[in-house]
Amino acid sequence: MNNIVPHTFHVDREDRNMQNEHTSFVVWFTGLSGSGKSTLANMVERELFESGIHTFSLDGDNVRGGLNNNLGFSREDRKENLRRIAEVAKLFVNSGSVVIASFISPLASDRTFVKEIIGKEDFIEIFINTPLEICEKRDVKGLYKKARAGEIKNFTGIDAPYEAPGSPELEVKTNLEEAEASVKRIVEYLKSKLEITK
Repeated sequence: MNNIVPHTFHVDREDRNMQNEHTSFVVWFTGLSGSGKSTLANMVERELFESGIHTFSLDGDNVRGGLNNNLGFSREDRKENLRRIAEVAKLFVNSGSVVIASFISPLASDRTFVKEIIGKEDFIEIFINTPLEICEKRDVKGLYKKARAGEIKNFTGIDAPYEAPGSPELEVKTNLEEAEASVKRIVEYLKSKLEITK
């Protein structure tokens, strides 16, 4: 580490934000498996993209299939998974993109850790607050069934905890609000954050 000297680039984040005509930050969707995080994240990104916003999505299964395919689900591996994701997200923020990140990230301490890496001013937390019984009923990937059968250990919501955010920027209850209405509310919130203030 002592021999690492960061390079100073001629084009920086501010230059890219000015060229893109919007700011850059991370929109972090957290919630139980099956809560609707990825669905809403995809819909939000589509809305932003079609409005001319430079975006990039990071999703749990996709990242674990490549960058983090050497990590398991132990406590240490889960933290390392999130650390790498946070560092990648930070790079994309510096590239001028709005990062749409969808991760269970069940522990408050881990989300704080991610926020510290990215920078709290660039981190927008959205809590997809869907009751466990509804997530389990959906069970799109069949994971809850496997967890109940003991085939998956340390599964969030079953035999591993999920700590709900204390003060997220936005909270979405998918059992009480249609997806389109949720997306509209999220995008409206993000619009004010996208404005460049000189």
